[in-house]
Amino acid sequence: MLLGILAGLLTGALWGLTFVAARLVHPFSVIDITIGRYAIFGLTCLVTMLHPRFRLRGFGIKRALIGMALGIIGYVGYFVLTSQAVLLAGPVVPPLIIGVTPVVLPAIANLIDKTIAWRRLALPLLMIGAGITVVNLELVAKLDVDGQRMMLAGAGCAIAALLVWVVYGIINAHMMRGDNPPSATDWTNLHGLGALGGAILLLPLASDTYATASSDQLMHFLGWALVLGMAASWLATWCWSIASHRLPLTLTAQLIVAETVFGLIFGLSMDLRWPTPSEGFGCLLQILGVSLAVREFTRRKAA
Repeated sequence: MLLGILAGLLTGALWGLTFVAARLVHPFSVIDITIGRYAIFGLTCLVTMLHPRFRLRGFGIKRALIGMALGIIGYVGYFVLTSQAVLLAGPVVPPLIIGVTPVVLPAIANLIDKTIAWRRLALPLLMIGAGITVVNLELVAKLDVDGQRMMLAGAGCAIAALLVWVVYGIINAHMMRGDNPPSATDWTNLHGLGALGGAILLLPLASDTYATASSDQLMHFLGWALVLGMAASWLATWCWSIASHRLPLTLTAQLIVAETVFGLIFGLSMDLRWPTPSEGFGCLLQILGVSLAVREFTRRKAA
């Protein structure tokens, strides 16, 4: 269980890079970095599969297609929906909606496969939910009432992103904890092939910034595309596959909160400031909630 928890936390730290990536690659667009990131992710998987040890074996067509489809919807689809939500509704409402994932996913998972009594799960979920709310309270209070139609459209995109992640999390955990589960490397490579296909589909939406950017800007963009493609995508997917295989979905779902925490840390580091009292208190609630959940599952395992 410890290895699964550490793998889940490392995944959250790597995924947290996506919260600052778009700010770091200006003047390139979010679509540009999405294409670059997932093209490199997919190409990394293809290069990995050149080695005989990492070639796919024993995969039926159905399971291979499921793995690739998860790479499209869970990576490219989720990232595009989230980015569009931010463009339409601003930086506040989308995180508030998508941030309930660590509460919604374990609740659904426990309904499907009850792994822990609701009375023992209630307090960790309540603390995580309260932490997410507290982090966003200060920002929500400053919302402008103008542009309500755009706000509604952005909220719709955020809800769609939330649903995409919930579907991805449930199907991925089912595949990794079922009979004869795929190895973490094989499953990561299938995700990457799907993400590569999604990146290719986005090519018509790419900007022409590459034609006007300076060589330094282009190298900076390519550098971050490499980091996001190989670390925040390939390595993170591999770690998440390990966590999904070793931990019940109700626990892995709560570890997703690490993405929010690390994303906030990276964002504050870029702004060269400490968190506000509400941000600090909210993160503390989230961390305590996850810690309590880990304690409950560990105690149940030892019983």
